[in-house]
Amino acid sequence: MKLYPGMREEYTKRHNAIWPELKKLLQDAGVYDYSIFLDEETNTLFAVQKVSGEGGSQDLGTTEIVKKWWAYMADIMETNPDNSPISIPLPEVFYME
Repeated sequence: MKLYPGMREEYTKRHNAIWPELKKLLQDAGVYDYSIFLDEETNTLFAVQKVSGEGGSQDLGTTEIVKKWWAYMADIMETNPDNSPISIPLPEVFYME
């Protein structure tokens, strides 16, 4: 995902105040230990989450609360026409247990 230049503080502010109903939806879907990192040179966001079960946050895009969150975030980051963040799946190239 990618932030617009100068939007780090606003992105952090919004995520620090994540809506309780969105947090519950994520937790109920099995998402836990969720972090988002920022490469400040490129404004690229990299999200890592652990999931119990088969799903993840990417499977929740049809819910109204997620659509509302996407619309809320659309003014500070690159998005698709439906306001979902433009994201690129990355292949895992290393894993150590």
